[in-house]
Amino acid sequence: MLADILDHLRCPVCHDGLRLDAQGVRCGRGHAFDVARQGYVSLLTGSQAPGTADSPAMVAARADFLAAGHYAPLARALAETIGAAIPPAVESPVVADAGAGTGYYVGAVLDAAPGATGIAFDISKHAVKRAARAHERVGAFVADVWKPLPVKDAVADVVMNVFAPRNGVEFARIMRPGGHLIVVTPAGDHLSPLVRELGLLSVDEAKEHRVAESLRGFTETDRREVRFEMALTREDVALVVGMGPSAWHKDQDHLTHQIRKFPEWTPAIASFRLSIFQAAAQSRAIP
Repeated sequence: MLADILDHLRCPVCHDGLRLDAQGVRCGRGHAFDVARQGYVSLLTGSQAPGTADSPAMVAARADFLAAGHYAPLARALAETIGAAIPPAVESPVVADAGAGTGYYVGAVLDAAPGATGIAFDISKHAVKRAARAHERVGAFVADVWKPLPVKDAVADVVMNVFAPRNGVEFARIMRPGGHLIVVTPAGDHLSPLVRELGLLSVDEAKEHRVAESLRGFTETDRREVRFEMALTREDVALVVGMGPSAWHKDQDHLTHQIRKFPEWTPAIASFRLSIFQAAAQSRAIP
C-alpha cells in the first residue's frame, strides 16, 4: 500500500512530492528514503534518535493485548464515529492515523469503510512494522508527530489520534475543508483498580485542559464516553501494563512480582473519552 499513499505525502526535507522507484522513495530534488522489507518507509529527518518511541517489548505487549479483543468495543466505537463523520458523497475517503501504533484502530476503521484508504504513522519503527501489515488499504511510515508532517496539505477527510501526542497546527493543515479530527484519551477511572493496586501512572486532572491547549484552532463539536468492563488474566494485566507509559517508569521485576499475587481473573475498567473536533472556522460556518 505504500505506493498508493505516496500521492498524499511530501518530502520531509524540501516538501516536494515523492515517488517510488527501484531504489526506494525519493523526491524530485533527490532526497531518498529506504523502504523496509516490511513495506514501510522512515521519513524521519535528523540524526537524533527519538527518545519517546515505543520499544519492541512495548509494541509486542500492545499487539498481544489488542489481538485478544480487550479493546474491541473502543475499536467499534471509533469505526462507527468515523463512518458517520465521512460524508456519503466522498467515494474514496482518506483516514490519517497520527500515532497509529500497531495499526489496530485504523484497521478496524477501514474494515467498516470499504472505500477508504488509511495513512498510518508513528515515531516507533517497531510499531510501524506492524501497522504496515495491519490492513490491505493502509500505507505506513515513520514520522514524528511533533514536527511538520510529511503529508501534503488538505488530503485527509479524517485525522484520528488515539492515545498519542497531538499537533493541532499540522492536523489542521493536512485535513480537507469540512474534515474531522477524532481524538481518544483515557478517562480518569481508566484501568481501575489496577492503577491503584500496582501504583501505575494515572490520568492527571489537567489532561482535558492539555488536550484543548494542544488543539487550539479546533472546536470540539461532540463527545462520546466509551466505558466497559474487562476480565483480565495475570498475563493480560502484564500486557496492559507493559504496553503503556508505566512501562517506562516502573521497575519491571517489582511489577511482575506484584502481578503474580493477583487472582486468576481480575476485573478492570476500560474508560475513554472520544471527542470529535472541527477546525474552528469550519465549525462556526455550520448552521
